[in-house]
Amino acid sequence: MLETSFTRLIGCRRPIQLAPIGGADLVAAVCDAGGLGMVDQHYPSPPALDAGLDALAARTRGVFGVNFLMPFLDERCLEVAARKARVVEFFYASPDAALVEKAGAAGALVAWQVGSLAEAQAAEAAGCDFVVVQGCESGGHVRGTVALLPLLSQAVERLHVPVVAAGGIATARDLAAVLACGASAARLGTRFLASHEADAHPSYVAALLAAGAEDTTLTTAFGADWPDAPHRVLRSAVEAAERCTDERVGEIRMHGEPLPVARFASAYPTRDATGRVDAMCLYAGESVANIEAVMSAGEIVRELCDGAEALLRSGAALVR
Repeated sequence: MLETSFTRLIGCRRPIQLAPIGGADLVAAVCDAGGLGMVDQHYPSPPALDAGLDALAARTRGVFGVNFLMPFLDERCLEVAARKARVVEFFYASPDAALVEKAGAAGALVAWQVGSLAEAQAAEAAGCDFVVVQGCESGGHVRGTVALLPLLSQAVERLHVPVVAAGGIATARDLAAVLACGASAARLGTRFLASHEADAHPSYVAALLAAGAEDTTLTTAFGADWPDAPHRVLRSAVEAAERCTDERVGEIRMHGEPLPVARFASAYPTRDATGRVDAMCLYAGESVANIEAVMSAGEIVRELCDGAEALLRSGAALVR
């Protein structure tokens, strides 16, 4: 079984981190499979987050963390997460040593997802226990402007903490490649949306399965609630939203609560979404090119890790 500095630090069995997308069932399934499951910050209040993390801890013996998008950071929720989760992760701002210290002092390991070498070095200097470097191939919100491998190569050369690779990873060969490059784990989002446990609308999943890398686009279109933040989505979603005439395209449920979805809002369509699902924010990384079937999250983790281990052991299979 693949053991890395990431698995030893986190206390998980597999060098896989789930991006914070897909709902509680998916988080628990990735945790149970030996990866690091990540919870999103979108709880309505600190007590709701507290209850949600207690419920997650009751259903898995695995390791999980909480991700905070800096423009929406609620420090009261940060206090809850740092007490209840193994990892607290920040994204989408320059690393802040005061926040890192606050989360670490409450007992959590702290990570920062970055999009440049300068941010990666700043995250380490701020005291982060590991750093996630994100290439522009990533689905969802994208911080950086360069491809993953050049950034990853620079980061592993210069940092002394574990580096996690994010962007365009969907297969065992992808995982083997980033591990061979020096990453200690891989972070995946799009691949896990095509899992049985993911809280993603069936039409959204079907669109992912049918798409190639060229069908994604890096855009600021879905910025009604977060202007000027680049994100990678399916191009068809942008086109469908542009054709809509209604300012409200439908409704989703988030943590059990109904949420109306405005045209060009950043919310993705959950399993029970209603309305114009095709015109909602269909996050998708370039890795959609290598996603061919819906599988269980546990099967995905095992396929990735067992396949990567075999490739790394064979050596020549990576360079044929």
